Amino acid sequence: MTPVIFDLDGTLIDSAPDIHATANAVLAQEGLAPLTLTQIRSFIGNGVVVLMQKVMAAQGLPAEGAQYERMLAEFVERYEAAVNLTTLYPNVAESLAALRAEGRAIGLCTNKPVAPTRSVLAHFGLLDSFAAIVGGDSLPQRKPDPAPLRHVLAALGGGPAVYVGDSEVDAATAQAAALPFALFTEGYRKTPVDDLPHNESFDDFAALPGIVARLS
Repeated sequence: MTPVIFDLDGTLIDSAPDIHATANAVLAQEGLAPLTLTQIRSFIGNGVVVLMQKVMAAQGLPAEGAQYERMLAEFVERYEAAVNLTTLYPNVAESLAALRAEGRAIGLCTNKPVAPTRSVLAHFGLLDSFAAIVGGDSLPQRKPDPAPLRHVLAALGGGPAVYVGDSEVDAATAQAAALPFALFTEGYRKTPVDDLPHNESFDDFAALPGIVARLS
């Protein structure tokens, strides 16, 4: 059976509230003004380093030097336990269970660091659903470089696969890896659906098993 590989933030989970709260806690510790949820949501997708660079830019501060390094380290330390404001998108657990029941191997390819990735999956009882997990700090490369996605695919046994994500980064990664892409439209993308390369799109995970069957 064709494996399925997922992005995480904005695809399986809405983690923006936790990322927002974590970033603002770090800012408060530095005596800096909080940012809005909308701002933080727009920073998600390229990993923690880029997110914190954008946080610094929003404050008019340089993304280098002692303050940046201190804030980045503080964010990373807090991030692993930041799960209580995160929610699963509707029908995610049911869809994953249905795909596994079909005999499909399930993998995860995210720019989120691997420790908070495993933490949030365990929080929702989903850690054992994934036969292979690559985070943003697992390899030297991060998405949209295709290396992480190819690494997950190899761990799942290789061959064709379907990639599921929500963003411009995910669309570019799927293209670079030459894999069919199913676009979840309720995540963190900024680009109109029609302007993102994808094979199929969906707004409810109940539809995903059928999409995977077609793309397989």
